[in-house]
Amino acid sequence: MKQQRDFPWQSDNAQRAICAGARKKRRERMLDASDIRLLMMHFLANGSAHGYELIKSVEELSKGEYSPSPGIIYPNLTLLEEMDAIRVVDAHASRKAYALNDGGRALLAENGENIANIIERLTSLAILVNNRSIPEVEQAIHHIRHTLNHRLSQEDISPESLNIVINALNEATEKIANS
Repeated sequence: MKQQRDFPWQSDNAQRAICAGARKKRRERMLDASDIRLLMMHFLANGSAHGYELIKSVEELSKGEYSPSPGIIYPNLTLLEEMDAIRVVDAHASRKAYALNDGGRALLAENGENIANIIERLTSLAILVNNRSIPEVEQAIHHIRHTLNHRLSQEDISPESLNIVINALNEATEKIANS
């Protein structure tokens, strides 16, 4: 039986390959369905809207950095309608416009803090993307990513070298957090 090691980089190459496969990144979903529903009710509190207008409202809030797909908006509109949180304004119109019901207003009142957090996340995303696009910041991020990937792609890195890399990253993280 293998002895448990204190540092993950001290494991054998087979273990590294298993870990690397498990760590494949998948883009995190910005909002889950319940967040979308709350956000839609938030916008509907200001007046009736079509699904497309709700998509555009979310885009505008995030300065174009996040746009929910029709595949998430329309099923959630149907669900909110079934929950009696919203209603169709004119059932005979070619495009359905929705308005908030009393049930929706109650849900909004119960979830005020959640809505504030969702709005903050979307506004922060816009600010983040804007600040990351500053040429000097883009270049610095590219440089550290390139250097780190180049160093970590080398086989048989000693534990001492890995400690230097880890300490440098932790120091940089601390300096950035305290800036």
